[in-house]
Amino acid sequence: MAGSVSVFFGFSSSLFITISFLLFLCFVSSLSTVNGVGFGGGKLGGKTEIKDVETNKEIQELGSFSVNEYNLKFKREKGTSLTFSEVVKAEEQVVAGTKYFLKISAVQNGDVGENKMFDAVVVVKPWVHPSNELLSFDPSTTN
Repeated sequence: MAGSVSVFFGFSSSLFITISFLLFLCFVSSLSTVNGVGFGGGKLGGKTEIKDVETNKEIQELGSFSVNEYNLKFKREKGTSLTFSEVVKAEEQVVAGTKYFLKISAVQNGDVGENKMFDAVVVVKPWVHPSNELLSFDPSTTN
């Protein structure tokens, strides 16, 4: 039988088995990504929790950016501004760029030391200038 494989395909049976195995692996991996699940086990395009938010400099900078943008856009309208404290929770989602869902602790100016929670959504597109865009910023309905 091995001789017929060698004659038919023009190479040894061990090479035929190796190539067959590699093709099988490619087929199986393509099935797993078609159903929206990659090798990491997460859903493609789904939200992923960011760990160690308190020490993540990039996430804290995005939180500060969000509060600054909010102040620029709504300070006149709302009559007050916010002072950034910290990002306490964050998730990311890969889209055309990366979308960050941030839970931000901030102090509303005029409220002495009382932190309030806000939900912000920021998209980062490194190839566009400016690369950060605040999509939403609202008082949080959950803590």
